[in-house]
Amino acid sequence: MSQRPPAPPSLQDLRKEIDAIDEGMHRLLMQRGDIIDRLIQVKQTQEVGSAFRPAREASMMREIVQRHRGILPLDTVESIWRVIISTFTYVQAPFSVHADISVSEPAMRDSVRFHFGFTVPYVAHFSAQAAVEAVAKSKGDLALVSATSSRTPWWLELEAEGAPKIIARMPFVERADHPAALPVFAISRVADSALVTEVETFSVRVSGWNAEVARALSPLAEIVAVPDTAFDGAALLVSVTSESSIDKIRAALIEAGASVRSTALVGSHATRYTVPPTGPKS
Repeated sequence: MSQRPPAPPSLQDLRKEIDAIDEGMHRLLMQRGDIIDRLIQVKQTQEVGSAFRPAREASMMREIVQRHRGILPLDTVESIWRVIISTFTYVQAPFSVHADISVSEPAMRDSVRFHFGFTVPYVAHFSAQAAVEAVAKSKGDLALVSATSSRTPWWLELEAEGAPKIIARMPFVERADHPAALPVFAISRVADSALVTEVETFSVRVSGWNAEVARALSPLAEIVAVPDTAFDGAALLVSVTSESSIDKIRAALIEAGASVRSTALVGSHATRYTVPPTGPKS
């Protein structure tokens, strides 16, 4: 006589399993908080300012994507971790996010809330210049500005020694239909040991800038260009990967007929990490 297959678990049993997992996640978050509290005492973070660790954050987000599987949308997982990371960073050293809403206020607000949650204060500005100036005057705040367009060369404010720098490009994980897809640079003051330098960003001022010069440069780097009346040319924000170099950029500009007036390193960030259309493993 064949044995009957085991009865499927009841809804009550499954809900008990979920309740146990929920309690476990909550306890782990509280345990993480206890460790952060000890970290504050060891590092005395509140005395030294910024607690941002862009290199560590970029690495963590990539690892999350690589191990993710199952029916839970990646958007949800990423947003949960972003809130956890940002909130505990805020607990270590309170900061505000100053956002340039001149490009798109709804898109910028979505980006801030997705990446930093609702605990971190959100301060809107009507220009990138104003957002950067607010961070320069602060102890450890952060600014978000468009990474692909600008009306003014706000990056000139990052050239001086001791000025805040570009520390990240968000979203950390790019994919189609990302809920916070607006490409933005994050700007703050961060310890050199915490930076990721896979992509370096330079402020480059040139004369003789035109469409032909722009076409010559586009295969080598990502560029944001605005008119520079001081040199009757253009102020460029150039993002250079490890496959290129600022020397190659200079050479390409000169070969195309432009004159390079000045260059200055104004930050760095992780290489753009793109999820294939098929998504992570399932």
